[in-house]
Amino acid sequence: MEHRGILLPFILKTPMGGRILLGLLAAAAIGVPLLNLGLPVESPFHVPTYIVALVGKYLCFALLAISVDLIWGYCGILSLGHGAFFALGGYAMGMHLMREIGDRGVYKNPLLPDFMVFLNWKELPWYWHGFDMFPFAMLMVVFVPGLLALVFGFLAFRSRVTGVYLSIITQAMTFALLLAFFRNDMGFGGNNGLTDFKDLLGFNLQADSTRAALFVASCIALAGGYLLSLFIVRSKFGRVLVAIRDAESRTRFLGYRVEHYKLFVFVVSAMMAGVAGALYVPQVGIINPSEFAPANSIEIVVWVALGGRGTLHGAALGAILVNWAKTYLTGAAPEFWLFFLGGLFIIVTIFLPKGIAGLLSRTPGSLPDFSKLKMIFAKIFPKGVL
Repeated sequence: MEHRGILLPFILKTPMGGRILLGLLAAAAIGVPLLNLGLPVESPFHVPTYIVALVGKYLCFALLAISVDLIWGYCGILSLGHGAFFALGGYAMGMHLMREIGDRGVYKNPLLPDFMVFLNWKELPWYWHGFDMFPFAMLMVVFVPGLLALVFGFLAFRSRVTGVYLSIITQAMTFALLLAFFRNDMGFGGNNGLTDFKDLLGFNLQADSTRAALFVASCIALAGGYLLSLFIVRSKFGRVLVAIRDAESRTRFLGYRVEHYKLFVFVVSAMMAGVAGALYVPQVGIINPSEFAPANSIEIVVWVALGGRGTLHGAALGAILVNWAKTYLTGAAPEFWLFFLGGLFIIVTIFLPKGIAGLLSRTPGSLPDFSKLKMIFAKIFPKGVL
């Protein structure tokens, strides 16, 4: 037989870093729930539930980083508004979780969420209907971010908006959504957002087993997002994307409808970001307009740059490492966290243009030369300090 399956040969042809990522995800999806649920709390090998939720959140961020790397690393679309797609997916999941509460809320209203009762809403807005059904909510998780990306991308790419101008208008888009969702009359909870979730598909969200199941779902989603992105960039379609990234005008001159390629990959990337947001919300227990903040979208780009732009697995690595460092440093030295992140970004940009993934793929004899770093410090600090 010529065809012995598609998935296994495809996985075997993935880069070494990708295979390591998939292997770690498989091990984590099996091992972490077993160590959390199967061992007593007194055991030194027991994984606490808060660690399960924390790492699950990191995995959602890793999927979000891959979605940005797909368009930036391979198509040259630097989006500074991907936090909007992430937040929209999160709001879609949050709306379902709010409808699941029913009459168990503070005001015991079987139809209206508590914040609507508090604000004297008389009936459920039309755009909240259907979110009591899980399949409909999951459809909206990908449909709403995808529709926004389709409309925005069609207008931007048809007008041939590129480079820094595209980055600016993507940031303007997420800032506009931030202002809109802060309004109480939008029907999304205003600045407080959506919170106080009870259960998902009938399972208590505070239960250890539910936390473990969400962790496994995050592992599967990250692996699926990575494989989907790898399939796209390894195909003939992906080679055209790289050509657009490197020489858009020449690619258009050769007869390719550049705007169609960019629009397709932009929509796929937005849908992946929406899935990441949907998995993020039940694990952290809240979604509010702060997720639309432009600074969040800029931070996503930093994750990708630090991990390794144009590698996919490097983007996931960067997201996990930076957020782990953020968790540690905001507790140990909160006043230095942003300085650390900025300094790390500058060092990687200057000395490791291919990010951490590029450094790990180097041979021992080809490590970067950091002698320039001492020269920079010598110009900043007085003589004798170094």
